[in-house]
Amino acid sequence: MMQYTQKYPSPLGEILLAADEQGLRGLWFEGQKYFAYNLEKEHEERSIPVFEKTSKWLDEYFAGAKPDFLPPLHMIGTDFQKRVWEILLKIPYGKTMTYKEIAGKVAQERGLERMSPQAVGGAVGHNAISIIIPCHRVVGTNGSLTGYAGGLERKMRLLQLER
Repeated sequence: MMQYTQKYPSPLGEILLAADEQGLRGLWFEGQKYFAYNLEKEHEERSIPVFEKTSKWLDEYFAGAKPDFLPPLHMIGTDFQKRVWEILLKIPYGKTMTYKEIAGKVAQERGLERMSPQAVGGAVGHNAISIIIPCHRVVGTNGSLTGYAGGLERKMRLLQLER
């Protein structure tokens, strides 16, 4: 399956978008942790419809609005990672959730007594579709801004943008 890329100039630095026929598979800030980790060497830089939708979403978002649509997403990961990312998609704009709360939700769904917030942190950290799958809305138990692959400064600015 062919992969395509396109750059997006955001107010927080250049973003690389990656997609295939199924949807958006990556949205990374230039130089962030795990940058382009699921991007195949054989890819083509080209404008495709999913990038137009993604750019429209990002334009609205960075203008301070809450986009009321999602571009088609193609999440690449384990079942556990995808479940965590689906939970992230449900965190309301302008709100946050803790790693512990997400762990509790996953544990409950799987009939487990408990789940490690660190395991959730690993899945959150490997989210390849930043901003749209809002990993910046996940905070430490005391509300602290722990970890963000794009950097804590960007995490702070994204949360300020939504408030």
